[in-house]
This record gives sequence, C-alpha cells and structure tokens, in this order.
Amino acid sequence: MGQSVLLLALLALGPWRSGDWSSRAGFWLGAILLAAGAVFGIAGTRAIGRKRTPFPCPLAGAELVQRGIYSLVRHPLYASLIYLGAGRALIWASGAAAITTIVLTVLLDRKARLEERWLVQEFPGDIEYARRVRQLVPGLA
Repeated sequence: MGQSVLLLALLALGPWRSGDWSSRAGFWLGAILLAAGAVFGIAGTRAIGRKRTPFPCPLAGAELVQRGIYSLVRHPLYASLIYLGAGRALIWASGAAAITTIVLTVLLDRKARLEERWLVQEFPGDIEYARRVRQLVPGLA
C-alpha cells in the first residue's frame, strides 16, 4: 500500500514541483536512469514470469531465479522503481520527487530485506546467491 502511494506521489510531484536546476548533465543522467529503470523492470518481469507478486513472500512453487537480470541484482523490480523515480526527479529537477524517491528507496530496501529472510527459508541456495549478487545496484550493496 505504501509503495503504491509513493509511486502515485512520484508521478504527481515531478511536474508539479519542478524547478530549474539548469543542468544538462542532470537531465541526461535522469534519462539514463529512466532507461535503466525500464530495462530492469521489463527484464525482471520477463525473468520471473507468472510467479511475480507485489508481496515480499515468495509464492508457493516459485523458483529462485538467478538468470538474466537476476544475475546482476537480486531485486531488479525494486531497483527499477528506484531508478525510475530518481530519473524522473532529475529530469523534472524536482526536489519533491527526489524526496519521494528517497522515501521509496528506504521502503523498498526494507521490503527487500524482509523478502531475503523468506527467500533463505524457502531456498537455502539464496545465501550463496546473496553473497555473489548485489541487492539493488550492480557492483554495490
């Protein structure tokens, strides 16, 4: 529920509270983040297939997906939302959207940590996978 509210706020706050940061670099970084968010979201959705759920608890009969985008990050769908939010904040030069993205990032990080506990219970191999693959950003924690 909180995730949905934050996503709706992010959509509304971008243009509503936009500014002029006068930075082409910020615009292009935003565009790159939007593109990365789209790629991560589409690739994550395709890789996980019909076992996708908005809840952090894995569905019965789900598999531990480690291929495709899941070989780069363990939570590409969460990463996608964070990248899209940051990109939108940069493109619109919106402090309000940036703050909303930060709150969304904290919420999704907590959700990912909860999901990790359930994944380890369901899939003992998740411990090794978590050591090998970063949570949200390739190469970073």
